[in-house]
Amino acid sequence: MAGFHLVGSQDRQTNSEPDYWISTTVDIRSYIRRMAEILVTLEGVTVQTGGVKLLDGLNWTIRRGEQWAVVGPSGGGKTVLAHTLLGLHFAMGRVAVDGLTISMVEHQHRFHGRPGATDLYYQQRFNSADAEATITVAEELAAAGVEGKPDGEWLDDLHVRPLLSKPLIQLSNGENKRVQLAIALLEKPDLLILDSPFLGLDAEGRDVLNRIIDRLAAGGMHIILITGEREIPACITHVGRLENGQWSFVGPRTGFEPVRKQANFIQLNPEILVKLMGEGSQADNADDPDVVIKMQEVSITYGEATILERINWEVRQGERWSVSGPNGAGKSTLLSLITADNPQAYANHIWLFGRRRGTGETIWEIKQKIGFVSPELHFYFDPGASSFDVVASGLYDTIGLFRPLTAEQEERVMLWMTLLELDAVRMRRLSQLSAGQQRMILLARALIKNPPMLILDEPCQGLDDEQIAYFRELVTNLCVAFDKTLIYVSHYRQELPRCIDKYLRLEHGRRVE
Repeated sequence: MAGFHLVGSQDRQTNSEPDYWISTTVDIRSYIRRMAEILVTLEGVTVQTGGVKLLDGLNWTIRRGEQWAVVGPSGGGKTVLAHTLLGLHFAMGRVAVDGLTISMVEHQHRFHGRPGATDLYYQQRFNSADAEATITVAEELAAAGVEGKPDGEWLDDLHVRPLLSKPLIQLSNGENKRVQLAIALLEKPDLLILDSPFLGLDAEGRDVLNRIIDRLAAGGMHIILITGEREIPACITHVGRLENGQWSFVGPRTGFEPVRKQANFIQLNPEILVKLMGEGSQADNADDPDVVIKMQEVSITYGEATILERINWEVRQGERWSVSGPNGAGKSTLLSLITADNPQAYANHIWLFGRRRGTGETIWEIKQKIGFVSPELHFYFDPGASSFDVVASGLYDTIGLFRPLTAEQEERVMLWMTLLELDAVRMRRLSQLSAGQQRMILLARALIKNPPMLILDEPCQGLDDEQIAYFRELVTNLCVAFDKTLIYVSHYRQELPRCIDKYLRLEHGRRVE
């Protein structure tokens, strides 16, 4: 065959085979070569649940050497797409990942207790005795079947080895991400899926992860990265933007342009605001009516580890604070002292709403005055809980609704859900909602008591740029309308509501200027 040319050549040799044999042979070879380059194929893939299409007739081909980022608005179907590749959804159409070993690092990891232990609860991470009921990092590695593998370089590169004896539930967001990534890498997958790996990481953590992703790609591993449009590592060659279960763009990165959207002006319903303003908890300060939080020389230790060291801080009624710092700086522990979730508050000089901790106040009296949102809070709810029940549970500060509501309480829940434009999803399960809708449901739960203080810990995790802009303006409008004190934690300065004008930064457990 080497002496022949393609059909249409001007110098065919004598006694040659018919032209169609030449064409067919070349086409077959070309087809086989192209097929050998294909790793993943999706043809007409549709996934739906409850009559709602999460993926809609999706086509996609990933070839060897390609590194993909999947971007798009919250609720567009990105995580559903990843789970479909793993075979976790029933899909109509063709999904071909034959022979590939696929590992995925989820957006957020669910903690597990030891066998025979009671169900986990949120405050457990701050109680050193109860935390022993959860498995350690070493046990997590063993359960994943990667303990003792000879190629444990990733344990060192990701700084996981010093964490081996630590209870998993006490890890910071960044530490937990590193552990789950190490487990995935030690499995040596052909294809690694990373779902929003930059969320919850400080600037240094994001930079380190960027370098690791580039290194993996250079080493020949194929990557699908679910991420924001402005957090795409240099190694990514192709981008797909997924909106409403369909591609709005799919192709080489060189042709991709980030979408720039701004939230529309937010006008809260004035009639509902009037009804809600007269309700809620009041900060009946005993000593100083203007001081909401006061800490003097506060220190927190677990064993030999010092988490917070000699913190002095005062927050007055109506002030709006940003709390920032790198992963592991002590931010979550600081918040736990305010939300009455940390028993070490009694051993320190802490005043909340004008009363010294440990002078007869109950935990529930404190919680009644605080609305709280955290990145992992929704994981502690029953997966079958409706969005209405999740919002209503905020009336009692419980993770779930365990008692009937009065007609007045039901009306209040509906008013807040209507104000935040959530009434259309009130009967849907929280687990069925997009990340953006979940965040809004948790915000409604935090507001349901109309408390004098809001504590929002990384509330924009999982939101797209448009949703973040909306959320920032919404929080500002609510704080101004209801004269709320605000404590807001974020690694991204651009996520801060514009009403914030005071700042607290922690590094290595200490307050820094």
